[in-house]
Amino acid sequence: MTLSPEWQTFVDAATAAFPALGTEVLDAAEARAFLAARPAPAAEPIPVAAVEEWLVPGPDDAPEVPVRLYRPHEAEARPGVVVFYHGGGFVLCGLDSHDRFCRTMANEAGVIVVSADYRRAPDARFPAAAQDAYAVLRWVADNAESLGGDPDRLAVAGDSAGGNLATVAALTARDNGGPDIAFQLLMYPMLDPNCDSRSYTDNAEGFFTTAAHLRWYWQQYLNSDADRSDPCANPTIADLTGLPPAHIATAEFDPLRDEGERYGRLLRDAGVETEIHRWNGTVHGFMSMAFHLRETQRANTAACTALRRALARTPVV
Repeated sequence: MTLSPEWQTFVDAATAAFPALGTEVLDAAEARAFLAARPAPAAEPIPVAAVEEWLVPGPDDAPEVPVRLYRPHEAEARPGVVVFYHGGGFVLCGLDSHDRFCRTMANEAGVIVVSADYRRAPDARFPAAAQDAYAVLRWVADNAESLGGDPDRLAVAGDSAGGNLATVAALTARDNGGPDIAFQLLMYPMLDPNCDSRSYTDNAEGFFTTAAHLRWYWQQYLNSDADRSDPCANPTIADLTGLPPAHIATAEFDPLRDEGERYGRLLRDAGVETEIHRWNGTVHGFMSMAFHLRETQRANTAACTALRRALARTPVV
């Protein structure tokens, strides 16, 4: 398997700018410091109608959860609302790392996007991030109308570890009396801590995110092997009946490819309407990183179109 020259250039640059995770000389704090020290991108932010910073009550006695709200340039009078959970293996990234993607999603889907800055591991291990994810979802549902959105048209979305949190938030909502979720957008979701699919072997190294990276992330997030049997950590073992329709995007050269596609089939088996799109020639993280490449533009357009259709008051042709 080989990458095209343009994707190889992207992978080489991304790898050079990424910390050596899982080594004995680098822990989570040092990895975050490494990323924070990188020069800021030169590109101007994508214009949206407004960006707002909020603090949302956390679960029980946990700290408040920072969120960033994006209002689209063009939308219905009371648009749908998407709660977005960023990737980063439960350890890295934050509101700024996914700012460009959230702006793109708000404008292209015509929705309000609320991006959640949940607690990260290993400072706060499972189930802290999952609890924060649901707390933000509940707050958004309770306050959607005052925020200018439609409380009856909510969706969850996330990439990588954020895809895990998005579907776990939907599971928790189903099992705890709401809120009702209309749609889930899962981008190369990180779902199965067993890390034993064929794509973990086929794409173990050489495509930016490695199998070793992902195993290290799970080690930081979970408290022990017992957590692997908890559906709120490993939704591939959950009862998936009654979940909202899903759009799942996977990348060909990604260790997570097979588990994302398998999860889509499990959703279908549970009676959940699910679209599964494999984007050939791409790598993990491409939808929020490689904006200049054609496949990223196509994948983002497909995802945002699916969101727009799911949350529109009137059918979108």
